[in-house]
Amino acid sequence: MILLDKPFVSDFFKQTILTHKLPVVQTAIAEDILAEYSDINFISETNAIELIKKYPETRVYTNSENAIGWVENHLPFSVLPHRLKLFKDKVAFRDLIAPLFPNYFYKKIAINLLDSLNPSSISYPFIIKPTVGFASIGVYKINSLEDWQNTLPYLYKDLETNKNLYPKEVIDHTDFIIEECIDGKEYAIDCYFDAQGDVVILNIMHHLFGSEKDVSDRIYITSKAIIEELLTPMETFLKKMGVLASLKNFVLHIEVRVTPNGEIIPIEVNPMRFGGWCTTADTAYHAYGINLYEYYLHNKRPDWDALLANKEDLIYSLIVLDNNSGISGNKIASFDYKALASDFHKPLEIRKVNYSKFPLFGFLFTETPQDNMEELTSILTSDLRKYIQIN
Repeated sequence: MILLDKPFVSDFFKQTILTHKLPVVQTAIAEDILAEYSDINFISETNAIELIKKYPETRVYTNSENAIGWVENHLPFSVLPHRLKLFKDKVAFRDLIAPLFPNYFYKKIAINLLDSLNPSSISYPFIIKPTVGFASIGVYKINSLEDWQNTLPYLYKDLETNKNLYPKEVIDHTDFIIEECIDGKEYAIDCYFDAQGDVVILNIMHHLFGSEKDVSDRIYITSKAIIEELLTPMETFLKKMGVLASLKNFVLHIEVRVTPNGEIIPIEVNPMRFGGWCTTADTAYHAYGINLYEYYLHNKRPDWDALLANKEDLIYSLIVLDNNSGISGNKIASFDYKALASDFHKPLEIRKVNYSKFPLFGFLFTETPQDNMEELTSILTSDLRKYIQIN
């Protein structure tokens, strides 16, 4: 069963819904999103509720965490609200996995206490972010006392700028979590847990950063080498986490860090979906030809040996075109997507976004030969001003 909500549903996901006649909960928002189609397998909200009551392990997928409110309001009898809270609340999640990481430092603090926090009582560097958040909004790495004092004004401005973009269930700035920094490479994994509680990994992406202080979401890459190196250790770790949370018939997008000694430490978990804005799931299709929505809802498993054949020396990227230009969207006349595409060896898809409404220009999916990493390192640190025309 699928719950659709704003802000975005990709054409690929819509076609998947049509082709496989996937049941979609008939909310007003879903009707609006799919208004151009006449042959949708809608299920009324009443029937959807009764279905979950009768079959509590029904697999549910949503494109957006905006749908969390619907789940909490209509399915309070099910396990879903508990699972959503467990993973959306970063402190609750840290409490859950504390037995696996007994020495990991984290602390909850209310926003109105940030100014009075004694920063000398915390070891540096540390990460601060909303306990309930999305993307990199309100996320900062603090390296020193001076850094903390300089960052607070930017944090407050960040929250004010983005306060009306998402509902409170998606981003809530009431409380923050302060936690230790984890050394190592960062990865994002799309996966689901089957009826027996076994984890099925559908994609692994390496999150690239432009600097030591960078916490943005600019580039995620996947490749044969990444999958082959991390598939087995990620399965082992996720199985342990799944046991702690009693996960069955449930889908996750999880971000982790792998330390230099190979330890896997989770950063956060996004429940009931893959990457936001239909990004990472659609990346997997571009890279490996697999439909993650179909795989989860139809209980399919990737044949990685077959999928990775002939993928040597190729990198597939999801590039998030966040507006880091310093120019507000309402002052921008246009963004040159054609010029952007020309800077890449093989652009696969450009997904445009209303940059006057959201703080990003869109998403770019690419295929890059291993020996042409320069195109990725260039866009990783770009402020994108070369593509911007100002009013």
